[in-house]
Amino acid sequence: MGIAHDSAERAVREAARGWGFESGVTRIAVKPYLFIGRGASLCSANADRSRSIALAARVLAARLALWLQCGAKMILQKFRVLNFRSIENSGDIDVEKITALVGRNESGKSNLLTALASLNPAGGRKDLNSVKDFPRSKRIEECKPNTHVVWTWWGLNEKESEQLKDLLGSAPEDITIGRGYAAAQFWVNVNAKQPEIDAKKAASTIKRLKPVVEPKWAALDDALKTPCNLAWQALEQALTNGNAKAWSAAVIAATANLRSSLGAAGVMLDEAQDELLNQLEYPANAIANFDSKRRKAEELVEAWLPRFVYVSDFPELHGYQDLESFTQRRGQDPSSKERENNFEKLAKVAGFDPANLNANRNNHELRGQILNRASSLVTGEIRRLWKDRRLMVRFDIDGQHVTILVSDPNAQYPVEVNLDERSRGFRWFFAFYITFSADTQGGNSDGAILLLDEPGLYLHAKSQEHLLLHLRKDYDNQIIYTTHSPFMIPADSIDVVRTVNIDENNASGTTVTKTPTGDSRTLFPLQAALGYQLSQTLFVGHSNLIVEGVTDFWILSAVNAHLQTIDEPALPDELTITPAGGAGKVSYLAALLASEELNVLVLLDDDRAGRETQKDLVANKLLRNTAVLFVTDAFTPKPSEADIEDLIEPSVYEKLVKDTYKAELKGKTLALNSNIPRIVKRYEEAFVAAGLEFHKTRPAREFLARMGVDPNTVLSAASKGRFVAMFDAVRKRYDKIKDRAPFT
Repeated sequence: MGIAHDSAERAVREAARGWGFESGVTRIAVKPYLFIGRGASLCSANADRSRSIALAARVLAARLALWLQCGAKMILQKFRVLNFRSIENSGDIDVEKITALVGRNESGKSNLLTALASLNPAGGRKDLNSVKDFPRSKRIEECKPNTHVVWTWWGLNEKESEQLKDLLGSAPEDITIGRGYAAAQFWVNVNAKQPEIDAKKAASTIKRLKPVVEPKWAALDDALKTPCNLAWQALEQALTNGNAKAWSAAVIAATANLRSSLGAAGVMLDEAQDELLNQLEYPANAIANFDSKRRKAEELVEAWLPRFVYVSDFPELHGYQDLESFTQRRGQDPSSKERENNFEKLAKVAGFDPANLNANRNNHELRGQILNRASSLVTGEIRRLWKDRRLMVRFDIDGQHVTILVSDPNAQYPVEVNLDERSRGFRWFFAFYITFSADTQGGNSDGAILLLDEPGLYLHAKSQEHLLLHLRKDYDNQIIYTTHSPFMIPADSIDVVRTVNIDENNASGTTVTKTPTGDSRTLFPLQAALGYQLSQTLFVGHSNLIVEGVTDFWILSAVNAHLQTIDEPALPDELTITPAGGAGKVSYLAALLASEELNVLVLLDDDRAGRETQKDLVANKLLRNTAVLFVTDAFTPKPSEADIEDLIEPSVYEKLVKDTYKAELKGKTLALNSNIPRIVKRYEEAFVAAGLEFHKTRPAREFLARMGVDPNTVLSAASKGRFVAMFDAVRKRYDKIKDRAPFT
């Protein structure tokens, strides 16, 4: 086995080099082969050596490729659909862990999912139908096999990134994958930086090399010396090329010629001199091999591409199954294929084997125990997920027949009803849970990106809410879904919503935006989703000053009330301070309030998130620039960044923090970084360094309490001046925008 092991190791290294990987990766890849080799006896003592090595190389190449793909899970970052049905150019659609596409009927939501699914569907890519799928606003002759349909942008996990970095020399800047109308028109682009010429390093290397190698041939006869001199001159000339490819080709040829000439002259380079020459050859080879390595990187990326699973129909799962028919004649009737597949998924989730149940038809006790356990497992999960009523699921078996019974426990007796006779909503939920649990836990959809068209359409509003929670918490898959329902919109993560609109005149077709745009029908689900949260957390008036969070609301409200009591300039009486629940929700709230023709001002923390929100508000014409203020407007001179908390005196805020974190800070010292402009950020980092977690709500709540009892202890003259300046800036902006449309 020693010969086999050596041959195998050499073979796997050859396979690895064929993929462009260094020895570190190869050593890892050897392990799967060694395990298999022992069991399969690839090489025996008497086996033909060359045949063994060739066989080992093939096996190892396959194992290496499999290892490279193992655990791959690229993340879809965004996609764009073009030239497909109602869509000419959707625009870039950012994708999160879960993404909701919201729009009115016939706006093109299903078309977006269908086009995206065609990139890598479970059944393999197929040609698209130009007559059916090409936009009707265009001439059919314009549709070519390579007409673009969908482009996607991808992120890599750490393992994938390291593999491509080993292959290409650096991690790719971005990865895009797209397809055309013909299935063969499929494109993978790994945008990686080509190695560059380091002219200074090359010049330094040759400058160090010349004095130590030239004397070696200087004393030789002309017949030997002349080729060495010419080879050296050719190397120096090769290094003057400015084009990377030309430089690479010239240096590779010149170094090979120099080595050949030195060898013919009997000149031997020592290890240090050889390494200097290698320092010219390494970058030259890296440049020369870059294109082939990038092609191999693209092959890897294509292998990593997740499947897209598109689901739009009601999963067919019935309350009755004939085990004899299922085990003996499965697949013979095409009309029963979906029913049989879904029953198999039910058996997988419930933990029983239909063939085993059928084979043990006379062992009633064994079959009863198996199905009793299955009933317990499924009932537990249904009760966890289905909050409408506490139901119980029981699998009953009689001979070759399995029946799924669902009961409502009550004070008298639990009445059992066949699954087929339950409500349409419950049947949808039950079938959805069973099929998706089976598919995403080692099944066909494991690691896939799930595209759900109107999930939960038959469910009650609260059950839709529970379904959304199920999708968010119980699946590792990325999920993109369409909906009209406000109860399928996560109000606490409104930034995952994308609004889908279609031009009424059909000039530009379906478009998608990250910001809330569109008519009242498009925005209604968003309005309804935020409505409950708004009613619970804030007051909305005719004129509103939107701030980012509840702590901003507390601080500003407390100071404003105090200024009113002492007849100091405060906010206009009709202006209601309205917290949005985070910078990410400001745009949505502003859009919803402005759409109701209310006066809207926005006060933002002056940080990266705040500035991005301001850009969104203005760029998407939700508000005029004059309707948006930053906290830094209260300062003279303006700092680079500021939060509402920075209006408070730093020494006062320090005391608030120490008083509200007295127990946690006992025996600890906080080291504040004075280079951080925002005081909350300074404390967040100092707390992390001390092994604690900082919540700005604590000092804000204490500030609110002390403002009601003794304002002078927390509101210094300088701090009051900043608040007065802030309120003055708000009043001036309010006078400019009140009773005017957002854009006139």
